Amino acid sequence: MKVFVTGASGYIGGSVAKALLEAGHTVYGLVRNPDKMEPLRQLGIEPVLGTLEDTAVLTEYAKLSDAVIHTADSDHMKAVETFIAALRGTGKPFLHTSGSSVVGDDARGDTTCEQIFDEETPFVPMDIRADRVAINNLVRKAGIEDWVRGIVIVPSMIYGNALGLPVESDQLPQIIRKSRELGAGVHVGKGVNRWSNVHIKDLAELYVLALEKAPSSSYFFAESGEESYGDIAKAVSEALGFGGNTISWPADQAIAELGDWARFAIASNSRVRAVHARNLLGWAPKEESMFSWINQNLK
Repeated sequence: MKVFVTGASGYIGGSVAKALLEAGHTVYGLVRNPDKMEPLRQLGIEPVLGTLEDTAVLTEYAKLSDAVIHTADSDHMKAVETFIAALRGTGKPFLHTSGSSVVGDDARGDTTCEQIFDEETPFVPMDIRADRVAINNLVRKAGIEDWVRGIVIVPSMIYGNALGLPVESDQLPQIIRKSRELGAGVHVGKGVNRWSNVHIKDLAELYVLALEKAPSSSYFFAESGEESYGDIAKAVSEALGFGGNTISWPADQAIAELGDWARFAIASNSRVRAVHARNLLGWAPKEESMFSWINQNLK
């Protein structure tokens, strides 16, 4: 297939693009920065210069391609609407990237949520995630009403080295950065909040499987385990040579420094199980655990 990937120079998009190439697909990669075009070419990706605001570019490459995989911005409604309009009536796959913070809470690090969500579990999103859920629903609705094979992939906390250009994920690098700054493993509040996690290589393989096999209107969580932020802080501390010592980062300070992102990304609970990916697609995560990766890559 010819696949148009947004965010091709990013952590998820670049890794997905690399996995697609290895599976024999041709990849057009949307990129904002002209300086990233040649590095993408060297990976085998055909770069397309533009942004998610460039409706004409998105439409052109959606129509030119056999499928679209959108990884650049989970909250960009205009881009999603543009892709659905361009693909309407074609039956082509449109894979949209969300994130498991949609089921997150406002724990601020101080409580553990006992609820574990699979793809069929009802939930009410936090205020700052309502719009993202609306976009997810729009993609799935397109799979029913617009003859677009709409698919939503919902990664949990992602770790591991990027498969494409050398860029990082969001959550774990912030914890590592703050831990280096304070000289101890950092968690928000009490650090008892828990998040599911997934290795970037396993996640990229899920995209390839979903592209090739997933039915229309599918919704897939992506996870291969879960940990508390307190335990993550301890593992980071040990790997950085801080002797396992940890320190609490007060939630109000974390939010002041990082914005609302801290509320839903490092201070909340997000406990999910990838039931559909395993049962419907045969997805079988096999990469090293988060703690193993931390231990091997931070020393």
